[in-house]
Amino acid sequence: MAAGSVAVVGGVYWFYFAYLGKDLPKTAILRRQNDAWQSRMGVIRHKLDVYESMLSDVEARNDLVYRSIFALDPIPDSIYADSSRSEMQALDHRLDEVADRIGIQISSLGEVALVAKEAGNIVSHIPAVPPLLPKKGSYHLSSPFGTRIDPVFGGTARHMGQDFASHVGNPVYATGDGIVEKVDFKYNGYGNEVVINHGFGYKTRYAHLNTVDVGVGQALLRGDKIGEVGKSGKATGPHLHYEVLFKGNQINPMSFMDMGMPVEEYRAMIGKRNSDILSGPPTTATLGERQKKQGTNGRK
Repeated sequence: MAAGSVAVVGGVYWFYFAYLGKDLPKTAILRRQNDAWQSRMGVIRHKLDVYESMLSDVEARNDLVYRSIFALDPIPDSIYADSSRSEMQALDHRLDEVADRIGIQISSLGEVALVAKEAGNIVSHIPAVPPLLPKKGSYHLSSPFGTRIDPVFGGTARHMGQDFASHVGNPVYATGDGIVEKVDFKYNGYGNEVVINHGFGYKTRYAHLNTVDVGVGQALLRGDKIGEVGKSGKATGPHLHYEVLFKGNQINPMSFMDMGMPVEEYRAMIGKRNSDILSGPPTTATLGERQKKQGTNGRK
């Protein structure tokens, strides 16, 4: 009798769970728990998608706007989750990654804030005026930036600056605040050359000068005289070769100059600098303080 009852029960279990495919009670409980966890993980994944999208917007704005303004290098791309991880490991990894990315952004924005605090008037550092008095008839734009026929050797060659043909002795001025990084002379090439480091990734080069009035390490403000037009080095006639470099790459100087700048405004800038020089040349310690007093140096 007992054996028959066991057989009946076994048959019912077999029919219900094996034939009909129903879960065992313990399996059903585990499945419900798994479904609940999957549901919770789905909510977490959705929230992570939203947070990662918001964080990506912050990262892009930081790189393309804030760090770009101050010429800071962009932050390297993050390393994303390995597809070989389990769902739980991948989710945990994403959470760790978001936390790391937030930490990186906090550090980066702190760096931007520090640079911005120390920058003073950044506009005065960007090379934004012509290197010569923009008086009609005192110069003319000769070889432009880009490909040209080499005037000495012939053939096509890249010309990495803008040439200002002018008479020997025409004064040359710093186009933005900065520190003299290089003063050099070569019989060929640039001849008498001055390079100014303006910070924020910007440098300017003034070549083929007749005379040089500045020295390495000297702090300059926009409108300071750095030398005179000449024909030193590889030059077929008197001219100034002027370059603008950003993060080591030459870019078209004409994108940074307002050749229509009024002569009176330019002369006022020079006159202000001459009067300031009487009270002593700028130093690296006073550069930021003194530039704030110069209304003409704020030209964009």
